[in-house]
Amino acid sequence: MPSTILIKQATIISNNKSTVQDIFIANNRIEKIAPKINKKVAREINAEKLTLIPGVIDDQVHFREPGLSHKADIFSESRAAVAGGTTSFMEMPNTIPQSTNKIELEKKYSKAKNVSPANYSFYLGATNNNLDDIKSVDVKNVCGIKIFMGSSTGNMLVNESDALEKIFEHAPTIVTTHCEVEEIIKTNTELAKKKFGENIPISAHPEIRNIEACYQSSKKAIKLARENNTNLHILHISTEEELELFEKGNIEEKQITAEVCVHHLTFSSNDYEKLGSLIKCNPAIKEARHRVALWEAIKNKQLDIIATDHAPHTWEEKQNAYLKSPSGVPLVQHALYSMIDFVKKGHLTLEKMVELMSHNPAKRYQISDRGYISEGQYADLVLLDLNSTHTVEKNNILYKCGWSPFEGRKFLSNILMTIVSGQIAYENGKINNDCKGMRLSFDRD
Repeated sequence: MPSTILIKQATIISNNKSTVQDIFIANNRIEKIAPKINKKVAREINAEKLTLIPGVIDDQVHFREPGLSHKADIFSESRAAVAGGTTSFMEMPNTIPQSTNKIELEKKYSKAKNVSPANYSFYLGATNNNLDDIKSVDVKNVCGIKIFMGSSTGNMLVNESDALEKIFEHAPTIVTTHCEVEEIIKTNTELAKKKFGENIPISAHPEIRNIEACYQSSKKAIKLARENNTNLHILHISTEEELELFEKGNIEEKQITAEVCVHHLTFSSNDYEKLGSLIKCNPAIKEARHRVALWEAIKNKQLDIIATDHAPHTWEEKQNAYLKSPSGVPLVQHALYSMIDFVKKGHLTLEKMVELMSHNPAKRYQISDRGYISEGQYADLVLLDLNSTHTVEKNNILYKCGWSPFEGRKFLSNILMTIVSGQIAYENGKINNDCKGMRLSFDRD
């Protein structure tokens, strides 16, 4: 593995600007950035006419290990991540067993250390009765606390008011929430059963997991955060109505922030006809007006981070009827491709995309020395050809589940190389099996 790398004449997108520079990498970090660098190195890369961005930091993925590894595992999905330009991930606790205590959490870290080419962190999951575990979490080495205020895969619902109140009051670090009201969803499901019987159409999904379920839960989370001065980040906002709950402004000035996912920016309820349960997810993809509003909220700084909520299930599981088809979409390999296409369509600039997918996650989670292309930072980098294309085909999908809602799609860019902590993790379609990512650390007291 080269210990030193020199990238020559790349167009660097970072810190809200574009410059053409050389970058010298040594000891896992960016040692020097200058217009011209002449050094003898183990590997020199000619990046003329190519674009270099900070690696994507995905703050919401489900890699399904342990206990659900027939769907995915840390090895397979971390490889898909680096192939898609994601250099760091934060993984969710709804596995079997659930990551709701230090012992189970450290088992995941041990696994990732041995198999993940991407950098990694894992959430401690909240339950109705693990407050002591939450209070004692290592804030410098664990990304955050995850609360399911609506049930999803794994049924980790925190539904006792007293437990919720105490979590918001005592959480020593950032709290992230899945916000849907379970009672509303259950009522709507029963109404759908009465109307359709057991053969509920997939088009009913956004009516079952509806706007009100999202809005009321997000409103409750924000109320609890304000009352307890909680550091709150609400995941996967999916409705226009919820946006009124969030302030406009720069992420570092906010106590309460919000995230939007690639699939809610990409699809609408019109796509259920073609893709069916392949795009069934929680919260549901809803009618097109919400997608328009979410893009507008990115422009006015109400939404702070773009992530994936990467959540794979097998093809066979997804073919089940509505009530038995699980929710979740595999996205981590194709999120950056999708966003670059939106850049080319004029929805946002490359600089804004980098802010939402790299800079802001680093700021919000207080990640040490990552998220930027700056001297002294870890070298987490993605080299792009914006004048080439990449077509998603069965033989280049790296998810263990083997499918993607983007299969057959020709994206208008190509990821040539992903560098993780100064190591080449992915190059020209191949994963470097010797590359091992690092455990993320956090600048917190």
